[in-house]
Amino acid sequence: MGVTKFVLALCFMGLTLAPISQAQNSPTDYVAAHNQVRADIGIGPVGWNDTLKDYAQEYINTKIKTCELEHSNGPYGENLAMGSGEFGALDAVKMWADERPNYDYESNSCIADQCLHYTQVIWRDTNQIGCANAKCDNGFNYISCNYYPPGNYIGERPY
Repeated sequence: MGVTKFVLALCFMGLTLAPISQAQNSPTDYVAAHNQVRADIGIGPVGWNDTLKDYAQEYINTKIKTCELEHSNGPYGENLAMGSGEFGALDAVKMWADERPNYDYESNSCIADQCLHYTQVIWRDTNQIGCANAKCDNGFNYISCNYYPPGNYIGERPY
């Protein structure tokens, strides 16, 4: 089967997903971005997990038409992000990390609940991540990262 026939076959199967720019969305990019945020506060690194990546990809495939940032409520921790243009792994992790000023360690609380993405990134027990990305029908780039073990347990500190 030639490349053209293969692409046409995918179109007829209803698969309209196209990966966004791979220059910034490799497993190495996601892991390095997470590990930089974690290293900044002395938390150990995370590694890549293809099962988590597959879960993330399957889920965002269901959201491509509507492009809604709704959590899967699955068995893993999860962060979602969306952006336009070349929005990718580094942008998503930076967006989540930028919530750091909203987390108060002393009271173990968020200002207006706007730090839970950050606390998932730095959750001390999390040691594996898997992330996926796709372009929505409206042109926005959708990113999902899943975390194992998950974090953000009420009453527990992230580190």
